[in-house]
Amino acid sequence: MGQPVNVGVVGCGAISAQYFPTIDRLPGLRLVAVADLDPDRAREAVRPYPGVDVLTVAELVTDPRVDVVLNLTIPAAHTEIALQAIAAGKDVYSEKPLAATAEEAERVLRAADAARVRVGCAPDTVLGTGTQTARKAIDDGLIGTPIAATATMITPGHERWHPNPDFYYLPGGGPLLDMGPYYVTSLVTLLGPVASVIGAASRTRSKRVIGSGPRQGEEIPVTVDTHVTGVLVHASGALSTLVMSFDGTATRASNIEVHGEKGSLVVPDPNHFDGSVLVSGADGWQDLPASAGYVEAGRGVGLADFASTPAGQEPRAGGALAFHVLDVMEALLSSAHTGVAVTITSTCERPPPVYLRPSEEA
Repeated sequence: MGQPVNVGVVGCGAISAQYFPTIDRLPGLRLVAVADLDPDRAREAVRPYPGVDVLTVAELVTDPRVDVVLNLTIPAAHTEIALQAIAAGKDVYSEKPLAATAEEAERVLRAADAARVRVGCAPDTVLGTGTQTARKAIDDGLIGTPIAATATMITPGHERWHPNPDFYYLPGGGPLLDMGPYYVTSLVTLLGPVASVIGAASRTRSKRVIGSGPRQGEEIPVTVDTHVTGVLVHASGALSTLVMSFDGTATRASNIEVHGEKGSLVVPDPNHFDGSVLVSGADGWQDLPASAGYVEAGRGVGLADFASTPAGQEPRAGGALAFHVLDVMEALLSSAHTGVAVTITSTCERPPPVYLRPSEEA
């Protein structure tokens, strides 16, 4: 094995606590530095990891030790941080979405191409045994030709548990851009790229009330659609029906179902790496054993997969896929506002499958 890839992290908010343990245990990655608008928060975040430096953003992106910048800032800051890192000649791997808008994401990809550096992006949950086992079942013809899929996420909203949920209700947020990347990335992984969309959307409330933390009881404004639904027409001809909502209270619908001419699959929550995959058969629904994907994966396995991808190959959690997913979601919102179907001008290759292996081999 070669030397581990040195990682510098910008943004030490809540999501960093899921990345740091994964980076710490994967032999292909080494956390060397972090930066945050609040240096005290950065120091507290890396307290369990001795030897990690706390720097400014400018210091981190130019630090010669840093091979890849892991961008864990809020969506509105993704483009600024990515462009700074690219200008310094660093590869960039971002938390989802790739940028607040497809236009900004395109700027990032153009800059990276000009600088000859690579861009990757979450979600990497689709690389776990859940989605990958479902994908293998489809590829092996277990359900025949895929005809349709459904993807459903209904929750009362993240302000119930997040102490600073403002960004969920600002441009770049909402249920589609926040949770949609997990579902749309999974649908593209399972069924291939999307050719067109048609959507509808609504906003039930103009304000939300924070339910926990020091700001509990504070009202925050809602400036985005909080219930989005639509149909994705895949280039393969399969149709995916998507429902993303911060306005409902609960659902008993499967997170994702895929229906083929010979059978159907229940795919586990794409916000998780594993979970039961069910297939319909003559004897009803049956569990499929894990047959593909990184085993016992955590957030950051996509970064390791990205870092180990040979030069000249598009990473599984790469910029092309992330841009296509963002383009699809933005087009769905545009269709919801205009009432007109939108053709998707971007595309991507269906990412290569992950054969069953320990996440330490990412």
